[in-house]
Amino acid sequence: MRLADVHRSSPGTLADMTHRSDSVGLVLARPARMLGHEPFFGELIAGIEERLSAEGRSLLLHIVPDHTAEIAAYRRWAEGSMVDAVTVVNVVTDDPRLPVLVELGVPAVVVGGPPAGLGFTNVWIDDAQAMRDAVGFLVGLGHADIARVSGPHELAHTRSRSTAFLEECARSGVESTIVEGDYTDESGKRATRALLGRRGAPTAIIYDNDVMAAAGLGVAAEMGVPVPAKLSLMAWDDSALCRLASPALSSMTLDVHAMGMQVADCVLNMLAGGPVTAHMAPLPRLSARGSTARAPQAVAAGTVSADTVD
Repeated sequence: MRLADVHRSSPGTLADMTHRSDSVGLVLARPARMLGHEPFFGELIAGIEERLSAEGRSLLLHIVPDHTAEIAAYRRWAEGSMVDAVTVVNVVTDDPRLPVLVELGVPAVVVGGPPAGLGFTNVWIDDAQAMRDAVGFLVGLGHADIARVSGPHELAHTRSRSTAFLEECARSGVESTIVEGDYTDESGKRATRALLGRRGAPTAIIYDNDVMAAAGLGVAAEMGVPVPAKLSLMAWDDSALCRLASPALSSMTLDVHAMGMQVADCVLNMLAGGPVTAHMAPLPRLSARGSTARAPQAVAAGTVSADTVD
Protein backbone atom coordinates (compact mmCIF):
# COMPACT_ATOMS: atom_id res chain seq x y z
CA MET A 1 0.00 0.00 0.00
CA ARG A 2 1.30 3.42 -0.89
CA LEU A 3 1.66 6.09 1.76
CA ALA A 4 -0.80 8.32 -0.09
CA ASP A 5 -3.52 5.62 0.02
CA VAL A 6 -3.86 5.84 3.80
CA HIS A 7 -6.22 8.49 5.18
CA ARG A 8 -6.42 10.45 8.40
CA SER A 9 -8.99 9.00 10.80
CA SER A 10 -9.80 12.19 12.72
CA PRO A 11 -13.46 13.20 12.34
CA GLY A 12 -14.54 16.19 10.33
CA THR A 13 -11.76 16.40 7.78
CA LEU A 14 -11.89 16.15 4.01
CA ALA A 15 -9.69 13.07 4.20
CA ASP A 16 -12.49 11.17 6.01
CA MET A 17 -14.80 11.46 3.02
CA THR A 18 -15.21 8.61 0.60
CA HIS A 19 -14.38 10.94 -2.26
CA ARG A 20 -10.70 11.42 -2.94
CA SER A 21 -9.55 14.06 -5.39
CA ASP A 22 -5.87 13.07 -5.48
CA SER A 23 -5.12 16.80 -5.50
CA VAL A 24 -3.39 19.11 -3.06
CA GLY A 25 -4.29 22.79 -3.28
CA LEU A 26 -1.94 25.77 -3.18
CA VAL A 27 -3.32 29.30 -3.35
CA LEU A 28 -0.88 32.15 -3.95
CA ALA A 29 -2.17 35.59 -2.99
CA ARG A 30 0.07 37.69 -5.19
CA PRO A 31 0.07 39.21 -8.70
CA ALA A 32 0.25 36.45 -11.30
CA ARG A 33 2.93 38.38 -13.20
CA MET A 34 5.31 37.96 -10.28
CA LEU A 35 5.52 34.21 -10.83
CA GLY A 36 7.44 34.89 -14.01
CA HIS A 37 9.98 37.05 -12.19
CA GLU A 38 10.41 35.48 -8.76
CA PRO A 39 12.19 32.10 -8.80
CA PHE A 40 11.29 31.12 -5.22
CA PHE A 41 7.74 29.92 -5.82
CA GLY A 42 8.62 28.24 -9.10
CA GLU A 43 11.23 26.13 -7.31
CA LEU A 44 8.93 25.45 -4.35
CA ILE A 45 6.08 24.34 -6.62
CA ALA A 46 8.42 22.12 -8.63
CA GLY A 47 9.58 20.37 -5.45
CA ILE A 48 6.04 19.82 -4.18
CA GLU A 49 4.79 18.54 -7.53
CA GLU A 50 7.75 16.17 -7.97
CA ARG A 51 7.05 14.38 -4.70
CA LEU A 52 3.25 14.40 -5.06
CA SER A 53 3.35 13.01 -8.60
CA ALA A 54 5.44 10.08 -7.41
CA GLU A 55 2.49 9.18 -5.16
CA GLY A 56 -0.14 9.59 -7.86
CA ARG A 57 -1.26 13.03 -6.69
CA SER A 58 -1.15 16.46 -8.32
CA LEU A 59 -0.88 20.06 -7.22
CA LEU A 60 -3.83 22.39 -7.89
CA LEU A 61 -2.46 25.93 -8.15
CA HIS A 62 -4.69 29.00 -7.90
CA ILE A 63 -3.54 32.64 -8.09
CA VAL A 64 -5.61 35.28 -6.28
CA PRO A 65 -5.09 38.96 -5.36
CA ASP A 66 -5.46 38.77 -1.57
CA HIS A 67 -6.30 36.66 1.49
CA THR A 68 -10.03 37.32 1.17
CA ALA A 69 -10.01 35.71 -2.26
CA GLU A 70 -7.78 32.93 -0.93
CA ILE A 71 -10.27 32.10 1.83
CA ALA A 72 -13.09 32.10 -0.73
CA ALA A 73 -11.11 29.57 -2.77
CA TYR A 74 -10.74 27.32 0.28
CA ARG A 75 -14.50 27.42 0.83
CA ARG A 76 -15.18 26.46 -2.81
CA TRP A 77 -12.67 23.64 -2.65
CA ALA A 78 -14.12 22.30 0.59
CA GLU A 79 -17.69 22.48 -0.68
CA GLY A 80 -16.81 20.61 -3.86
CA SER A 81 -14.31 18.20 -2.24
CA MET A 82 -11.87 19.40 -4.88
CA VAL A 83 -8.68 18.84 -2.84
CA ASP A 84 -7.61 16.40 -0.15
CA ALA A 85 -5.40 18.98 1.59
CA VAL A 86 -3.88 22.41 1.09
CA THR A 87 -0.49 24.03 1.54
CA VAL A 88 -0.46 27.52 3.06
CA VAL A 89 2.37 29.97 2.39
CA ASN A 90 3.36 33.48 3.50
CA VAL A 91 2.13 33.32 7.09
CA VAL A 92 1.17 36.64 8.65
CA THR A 93 0.59 37.65 12.27
CA ASP A 94 -2.90 36.53 13.42
CA ASP A 95 -3.32 34.85 10.06
CA PRO A 96 -7.02 34.91 9.09
CA ARG A 97 -6.74 31.84 6.88
CA LEU A 98 -5.88 29.31 9.57
CA PRO A 99 -9.13 29.52 11.61
CA VAL A 100 -11.11 29.14 8.39
CA LEU A 101 -9.25 25.96 7.50
CA VAL A 102 -10.02 24.59 10.97
CA GLU A 103 -13.69 25.52 10.50
CA LEU A 104 -13.81 23.81 7.10
CA GLY A 105 -11.94 20.74 8.31
CA VAL A 106 -9.41 21.07 5.50
CA PRO A 107 -6.10 19.32 6.28
CA ALA A 108 -3.26 21.79 5.82
CA VAL A 109 0.51 22.04 5.92
CA VAL A 110 1.94 25.50 6.52
CA VAL A 111 5.19 26.72 4.99
CA GLY A 112 6.74 28.93 7.66
CA GLY A 113 5.48 29.92 11.06
CA PRO A 114 6.91 29.26 14.51
CA PRO A 115 8.74 26.08 15.56
CA ALA A 116 5.92 25.17 17.96
CA GLY A 117 2.32 25.97 18.83
CA LEU A 118 0.96 26.71 15.35
CA GLY A 119 -1.70 23.99 15.48
CA PHE A 120 -0.84 22.77 11.97
CA THR A 121 1.98 20.68 10.63
CA ASN A 122 4.49 23.16 9.27
CA VAL A 123 7.92 23.43 7.69
CA TRP A 124 9.73 26.39 9.23
CA ILE A 125 13.04 28.10 8.57
CA ASP A 126 15.22 29.67 11.24
CA ASP A 127 15.22 33.04 9.50
CA ALA A 128 16.54 34.79 12.60
CA GLN A 129 19.70 32.70 12.74
CA ALA A 130 20.21 33.04 9.00
CA MET A 131 20.00 36.81 9.31
CA ARG A 132 22.43 36.82 12.23
CA ASP A 133 24.84 34.83 10.06
CA ALA A 134 24.47 37.31 7.20
CA VAL A 135 25.08 40.34 9.41
CA GLY A 136 27.99 38.63 11.16
CA PHE A 137 29.63 37.92 7.82
CA LEU A 138 29.43 41.57 6.76
CA VAL A 139 30.59 42.84 10.15
CA GLY A 140 33.55 40.49 9.84
CA LEU A 141 34.43 42.25 6.59
CA GLY A 142 34.57 45.55 8.45
CA HIS A 143 31.20 46.99 7.39
CA ALA A 144 29.95 49.48 9.97
CA ASP A 145 26.80 50.72 8.15
CA ILE A 146 24.54 47.95 6.88
CA ALA A 147 21.11 48.27 5.28
CA ARG A 148 18.39 45.74 4.64
CA VAL A 149 15.76 45.78 1.90
CA SER A 150 12.98 43.68 3.38
CA GLY A 151 9.86 42.01 2.09
CA PRO A 152 6.38 43.17 3.22
CA HIS A 153 6.42 43.84 6.97
CA GLU A 154 3.21 41.90 7.68
CA LEU A 155 4.83 38.58 6.76
CA ALA A 156 6.00 36.58 9.77
CA HIS A 157 9.36 35.69 8.26
CA THR A 158 9.99 39.36 7.39
CA ARG A 159 9.46 40.34 11.01
CA SER A 160 11.70 37.57 12.23
CA ARG A 161 14.52 38.63 9.91
CA SER A 162 14.07 42.33 10.67
CA THR A 163 14.18 41.79 14.43
CA ALA A 164 17.30 39.65 14.14
CA PHE A 165 18.91 42.19 11.79
CA LEU A 166 18.39 45.10 14.17
CA GLU A 167 19.46 43.11 17.22
CA GLU A 168 22.61 41.74 15.58
CA CYS A 169 23.63 45.14 14.23
CA ALA A 170 23.12 46.68 17.68
CA ARG A 171 25.08 43.88 19.33
CA SER A 172 27.93 44.42 16.87
CA GLY A 173 27.87 48.20 17.26
CA VAL A 174 27.12 48.99 13.60
CA GLU A 175 24.57 51.30 12.00
CA SER A 176 21.42 49.67 10.65
CA THR A 177 18.65 50.75 8.26
CA ILE A 178 15.61 48.88 6.94
CA VAL A 179 13.71 49.87 3.79
CA GLU A 180 10.60 47.85 2.95
CA GLY A 181 10.16 46.30 -0.49
CA ASP A 182 7.70 43.84 -2.02
CA TYR A 183 10.06 41.35 -3.73
CA THR A 184 9.73 43.03 -7.15
CA ASP A 185 12.59 44.46 -9.15
CA GLU A 186 10.96 47.91 -9.04
CA SER A 187 10.90 47.95 -5.25
CA GLY A 188 14.53 46.79 -5.23
CA LYS A 189 15.48 49.68 -7.49
CA ARG A 190 13.57 52.27 -5.46
CA ALA A 191 15.01 51.07 -2.16
CA THR A 192 18.57 51.00 -3.49
CA ARG A 193 18.33 54.49 -4.98
CA ALA A 194 17.00 55.79 -1.68
CA LEU A 195 19.80 54.18 0.29
CA LEU A 196 22.63 55.18 -2.04
CA GLY A 197 21.29 58.70 -2.48
CA ARG A 198 21.43 59.61 1.18
CA ARG A 199 24.34 61.22 2.98
CA GLY A 200 26.40 58.53 4.67
CA ALA A 201 25.16 55.71 2.41
CA PRO A 202 25.59 52.14 3.68
CA THR A 203 28.57 50.10 2.55
CA ALA A 204 26.55 46.87 2.50
CA ILE A 205 22.94 45.95 1.69
CA ILE A 206 21.13 42.69 2.42
CA TYR A 207 18.07 42.01 0.24
CA ASP A 208 15.17 39.72 1.13
CA ASN A 209 15.19 37.99 -2.23
CA ASP A 210 17.32 37.60 -5.33
CA VAL A 211 15.15 39.72 -7.65
CA MET A 212 15.53 42.85 -5.51
CA ALA A 213 19.25 42.18 -5.11
CA ALA A 214 19.79 41.88 -8.87
CA ALA A 215 17.85 45.11 -9.36
CA GLY A 216 20.00 46.78 -6.70
CA LEU A 217 23.13 45.67 -8.50
CA GLY A 218 21.90 47.42 -11.64
CA VAL A 219 21.11 50.61 -9.74
CA ALA A 220 24.58 50.66 -8.19
CA ALA A 221 26.09 50.48 -11.68
CA GLU A 222 23.83 53.32 -12.89
CA MET A 223 24.85 55.50 -9.94
CA GLY A 224 28.55 54.80 -10.41
CA VAL A 225 28.95 52.90 -7.13
CA PRO A 226 31.33 49.99 -7.82
CA VAL A 227 30.39 46.57 -6.41
CA PRO A 228 32.13 45.29 -4.36
CA ALA A 229 34.86 47.95 -4.04
CA LYS A 230 32.53 50.57 -2.51
CA LEU A 231 29.35 48.57 -1.87
CA SER A 232 28.74 44.94 -0.90
CA LEU A 233 25.42 43.32 -1.83
CA MET A 234 23.83 40.13 -0.50
CA ALA A 235 20.75 38.31 -1.81
CA TRP A 236 18.47 35.68 -0.28
CA ASP A 237 17.39 32.19 -1.48
CA ASP A 238 20.14 31.99 -4.14
CA SER A 239 18.45 31.12 -7.41
CA ALA A 240 20.36 30.94 -10.69
CA LEU A 241 19.78 34.69 -10.98
CA CYS A 242 22.41 35.24 -8.27
CA ARG A 243 25.01 33.09 -9.97
CA LEU A 244 24.42 34.65 -13.40
CA ALA A 245 24.74 38.25 -12.18
CA SER A 246 27.98 40.15 -12.77
CA PRO A 247 29.54 40.15 -10.30
CA ALA A 248 27.85 37.04 -8.97
CA LEU A 249 25.72 37.85 -5.92
CA SER A 250 26.63 36.57 -2.50
CA SER A 251 23.54 35.03 -0.94
CA MET A 252 21.99 33.11 1.90
CA THR A 253 21.47 29.84 0.08
CA LEU A 254 18.32 27.78 0.61
CA ASP A 255 17.51 24.69 -1.45
CA VAL A 256 13.93 25.75 -2.20
CA HIS A 257 13.23 22.73 -4.43
CA ALA A 258 14.24 20.36 -1.63
CA MET A 259 12.07 22.31 0.80
CA GLY A 260 9.14 21.85 -1.58
CA MET A 261 9.72 18.10 -1.50
CA GLN A 262 9.85 18.26 2.31
CA VAL A 263 6.50 20.10 2.33
CA ALA A 264 4.97 17.45 0.08
CA ASP A 265 6.26 14.70 2.39
CA CYS A 266 4.53 16.46 5.28
CA VAL A 267 1.26 16.56 3.31
CA LEU A 268 1.48 12.85 2.53
CA ASN A 269 2.31 11.98 6.13
CA MET A 270 -0.60 14.09 7.35
CA LEU A 271 -3.01 12.33 4.99
CA ALA A 272 -1.63 9.03 6.26
CA GLY A 273 -2.75 9.95 9.77
CA GLY A 274 0.54 11.32 11.08
CA PRO A 275 0.66 13.73 14.03
CA VAL A 276 0.79 17.52 13.83
CA THR A 277 4.51 18.27 13.86
CA ALA A 278 6.82 21.22 13.19
CA HIS A 279 9.64 20.34 10.79
CA MET A 280 12.70 22.56 10.45
CA ALA A 281 14.03 23.12 6.96
CA PRO A 282 17.83 23.10 6.59
CA LEU A 283 19.36 26.38 7.79
CA PRO A 284 20.24 28.70 4.89
CA ARG A 285 24.00 28.77 4.41
CA LEU A 286 26.09 31.69 3.31
CA SER A 287 27.49 31.58 -0.22
CA ALA A 288 30.09 34.33 -0.57
CA ARG A 289 30.72 35.46 -4.15
CA GLY A 290 31.98 38.48 -6.03
CA SER A 291 29.44 41.02 -4.78
CA THR A 292 30.89 41.18 -1.24
CA ALA A 293 34.32 42.42 -0.16
CA ARG A 294 36.11 44.17 2.68
CA ALA A 295 34.49 47.44 3.68
CA PRO A 296 36.12 50.45 1.94
CA GLN A 297 36.84 52.21 5.23
CA ALA A 298 38.60 49.11 6.57
CA VAL A 299 40.72 48.86 3.43
CA ALA A 300 41.59 52.56 3.62
CA ALA A 301 42.68 52.15 7.22
CA GLY A 302 45.00 49.38 6.14
CA THR A 303 43.62 46.98 8.72
CA VAL A 304 42.45 44.31 6.31
CA SER A 305 43.14 43.08 2.82
CA ALA A 306 41.16 44.55 -0.08
CA ASP A 307 40.71 41.14 -1.63
CA THR A 308 37.19 40.19 -2.64
CA VAL A 309 35.63 37.33 -0.72
CA ASP A 310 34.62 34.58 -3.06
